[in-house]
Amino acid sequence: MRAIAIALAFVVGVISTSLAQTWPAHPIRLVVNFPPGGVADLLARLIGQSLGETFGQPVVVENKGGANGNIGGDMVARSGPDGYTLLMSSGGMVAINPHLYASLPFDPVKDLVPVASVARVPFYLVIRADNPAQDFTAFVADLKANPGKRNFGSPGIGSSPHLAGEMLKKMTGTDAVHVPYRGAAPALNDLLAGQIDFLFDPGIAIEHVKAGRLRALAIGSLQRSPQLPDVPTLQELGLAGFDADAVFGVYAPAGTPAEIITRLNSEINRALATAALTERITAVGSIPAAMSPDEFREMSRKDSDRFGPIIRERGITAGN
Repeated sequence: MRAIAIALAFVVGVISTSLAQTWPAHPIRLVVNFPPGGVADLLARLIGQSLGETFGQPVVVENKGGANGNIGGDMVARSGPDGYTLLMSSGGMVAINPHLYASLPFDPVKDLVPVASVARVPFYLVIRADNPAQDFTAFVADLKANPGKRNFGSPGIGSSPHLAGEMLKKMTGTDAVHVPYRGAAPALNDLLAGQIDFLFDPGIAIEHVKAGRLRALAIGSLQRSPQLPDVPTLQELGLAGFDADAVFGVYAPAGTPAEIITRLNSEINRALATAALTERITAVGSIPAAMSPDEFREMSRKDSDRFGPIIRERGITAGN
């Protein structure tokens, strides 16, 4: 039996090496586990275009949103580990979802492997330009004067923007009603239409801010944004340690040959170092964030430790 096991391991190793040497031989599918128009979708299309040019094979972006990223994540986790099906997701699927759901159809930590981080995404606290609150102080005063009467949107229950809103409420002693959407773009559309009062936006609202339709009161990051350098951090405004940043990146099914993971990581990091891609990622309010697979995995672990307590403390749960 031991001899058979050794022989099988050798055969699997030979097959994996051969696959990695010929990969990619046909188009690659890059699944986005959120709807079109959001930051995950935008980053996937930027990275997909770059990888397609490098590999000489199309990278086809496919949106499979729903269940806070679990539907697309499960789909990729169940795919063949051959490097032809990848996932673009926020790190929240790995770091946050296990805290939200009583059970999941897959294990984000065991069934998916981190390939490469792509961008750190800060969240901007935005309101409509016609909101009487001209600054953060006035905004908080309004929330305190109207407990439970204001509402805020997010891409879904337990999403990073939702948790940012919960952190804001806790640290300011205010209350507002959370309205979950199926993605960041629908939430932004309702803010523009006056259906909700505020939200933490992942950068897709920047053009509306610059055009004067929305006002950015603050950024929920430890650093100011190069896109909106005049917008203060919430830490500067008195909320010490407020950090709701998320990192978006590429994942692959567990069992994908290490050679393919290494090559993908190398090519994604190379692309992130180019001025052209840096400019395009920055233009959507994000910050390029190249990491090794191990660094990406460790970052997710730290995010789990960071967001788990607020989820438990606020009693946030999501249906299965």
